[in-house]
Amino acid sequence: MYQGNYLAERISRASEGPGDALFLTHHDTGQTVTYKAFFANAEQIAAALVRAGVRPGDRVAIQAPKTILMLELYVACVLSGAVFLPLNPAYTPQEVKYFLGDAKPALFVCDPEKQGALAKIAEACGVNTIWTLASNENGSLKDARDAETLGFSAVSREPGDLAAILYTSGTTGRSKGAMLTHRALASNSEVLKDYWHFDASDVLIHALPIFHTHGLFVATNITLMAGGSMIFMPRFDAEKILETMPRATALMGVPTFYTRLLECDGLQGAAHNMRLFVSGSAPLLAETHDRWRAETSHEILERYGMTETNMNTSNPYDGARRAGTVGFPLPGVELKITDPETGTPLGVNEIGILEVRGDNVFSGYWQMPEKTAEELRENGFFITGDLGKIDEDGYVHIVGRSKDLIITGGFNVYPKEVETLIDDLPGVVESAVIGVPHPDFGEAVVAIVVPEDGSLETAAISNALSDSLAKFKQPRKIIQVDALPRNTMGKVQKADLRKTYGTLFT
Repeated sequence: MYQGNYLAERISRASEGPGDALFLTHHDTGQTVTYKAFFANAEQIAAALVRAGVRPGDRVAIQAPKTILMLELYVACVLSGAVFLPLNPAYTPQEVKYFLGDAKPALFVCDPEKQGALAKIAEACGVNTIWTLASNENGSLKDARDAETLGFSAVSREPGDLAAILYTSGTTGRSKGAMLTHRALASNSEVLKDYWHFDASDVLIHALPIFHTHGLFVATNITLMAGGSMIFMPRFDAEKILETMPRATALMGVPTFYTRLLECDGLQGAAHNMRLFVSGSAPLLAETHDRWRAETSHEILERYGMTETNMNTSNPYDGARRAGTVGFPLPGVELKITDPETGTPLGVNEIGILEVRGDNVFSGYWQMPEKTAEELRENGFFITGDLGKIDEDGYVHIVGRSKDLIITGGFNVYPKEVETLIDDLPGVVESAVIGVPHPDFGEAVVAIVVPEDGSLETAAISNALSDSLAKFKQPRKIIQVDALPRNTMGKVQKADLRKTYGTLFT
């Protein structure tokens, strides 16, 4: 099926068997979609894209609610040779203007409720065609699909051809478009399907967004390649997930999923039928890992990936899933820890920059050759910007981002080390440690703490740290807040914290 199109061949193999195997059930509406119907719809959308003038290599951008039709559009782009460009629905029109102006898509799909503002922006950016897609799946995208007939022949695509562009979150500086090839998407999902033991009997609870690599490529492509099915949820809802677990086998989520599920009654009984819980996109607290195991008798499998690389490492399916680690490099992925200044490899338990190489790694940043050259070495290793170490048993630990490194009085402080100690203290939900400008030390260590009930004695936190940390690592200020700022994938926004508390000492 779809011979000659590298990615399409691989995501459609499991659907070639006899009968109408179920691919997807929409949780809220009860709508079911078979593999046969899903690919037929994708073929019709692919034909509509071609009729609209979209050529192989053209970008197709979409900012719309999470729907089945959006998944069909993704596969349609693969079939037609277009480059899929999903955008976070939370982006403002001004932010969308940057992405459309940078990527210059041939076609843009938007929510009809936002069409008034976005259509003008799209036209100003030179976008020729604008379609709409609403949360109920109505809109001109559906109309264009339904106007086409079956029988689209997939466009030939090589492993190195672009399949998608995903923009980095852009919390600091200009957002960068990571170019992901057919090879990068196919190889990563094929590896993960086998590594995580997915097959046709699996039923995945799909509650992740589909503008991000975790929900769009990992969850969707693995299910397609395994021939399994998914229960499709428009958004995360802890109670609905709990109700769904008895008829599912796997859940892919972010740490927030698990902390909120732990607050629900009946978790232990609901999780009985499940075989796999995966967490990523943000660090999972060891406390959450331990509580989940105690409550459900399951161990969460934490993995590590990036927009530019898909998934790099994973705790083992069979073997010890160690809290606070992201496991081992996946098959086909090379990983090393290097000195931030010299790039030379470091030894066991030495903290440095993580670099990765493999078919999963992106091909560069869209129209940013200089930035690409800075972060993607000629030998194929990508400099992730994440600080980490490899312990004596080979487990990879992420200790923070290189930009989060605090240099106070000439000494390096790794925030994760301090956060781990604070998070282990009684009465602490979580913490974030940042560096802010200081007139004497260059930077000062500041801890932002979320207490369990009301408030904590900051002096008690300081006293508890005094025996475990060198003086220069200890926070000079401890601030209590109700919650830490996070993006849509649950990552703590330390840039926002540095901005908020940047003048504490100046």
